[in-house]
Amino acid sequence: MTDTLIDRPAQDAADAHTEQPSLQGKRVFVTGGTTGIGRAIAVLLASEGAKVFICGRDRQHLDDALARIREVGEGEGVALDLAETDNVGRFVEQAAQYLGGLDIAIINAAIAAEGLADTSEADLRYVIAADFTAYLVAAKLASERMIEQGAGDIIFTGSMSAHALGGGSTVYAGIKYGIQGFTEALRRELGDKGIRVGVVEPGKTGADMQEPDISPEEQREMIRKGEMLRAEDIAVGVRYMLTQPRRAVVQQLTITPIAQGGE
Repeated sequence: MTDTLIDRPAQDAADAHTEQPSLQGKRVFVTGGTTGIGRAIAVLLASEGAKVFICGRDRQHLDDALARIREVGEGEGVALDLAETDNVGRFVEQAAQYLGGLDIAIINAAIAAEGLADTSEADLRYVIAADFTAYLVAAKLASERMIEQGAGDIIFTGSMSAHALGGGSTVYAGIKYGIQGFTEALRRELGDKGIRVGVVEPGKTGADMQEPDISPEEQREMIRKGEMLRAEDIAVGVRYMLTQPRRAVVQQLTITPIAQGGE
């Protein structure tokens, strides 16, 4: 008699895949969660049952992001500038109070920067405060809370600029290269305390940060051609990092458009 699906015994698929922890009920903060990659991450995690707390510099962007988050889940946030002294601490404290603790820290807020020769000293100090100092302080404050509970995840948003090291992006590339190294070292420091640390490094991604160099219309066309990513593509990558079994760390995840060149 010909073998059919009905005749075959039920398949045991227990070893066909590894454990994928749920994001349901996870307490998450996202810096720079009002626009671009940060917003996409916050929306996706909220849609999977996480409770999120976000921040951004613009109140209108904050309100718009929270409206979208609340369409799919639960979230709150605050408008502030993390480059200003003490604001990282204010954000983490407010996040922990709203969330009732902290399981996941997405440290993402960043601004664009020109080459060193084209950057004033005042702008240089500001971009370092926003793109580097705030990252380290947020990681320190988040990790202190996670150490107390014996588990947690910290994910930084880096950049492909850390690999390209282009002459026109010396400041931004230098900072992102530093974040890459800091991630690896911090992963080693916190691993035995139950805290996973990783960095997602996007290639060219559609976002407000690309303007005015690349208009929204040009961005949409580049996305269509595979020359640019959508912010939601990076969010899916972050979800992948967070849903690995606790024994596994995706320390560095690089996501690049299929047709992005080497510039």
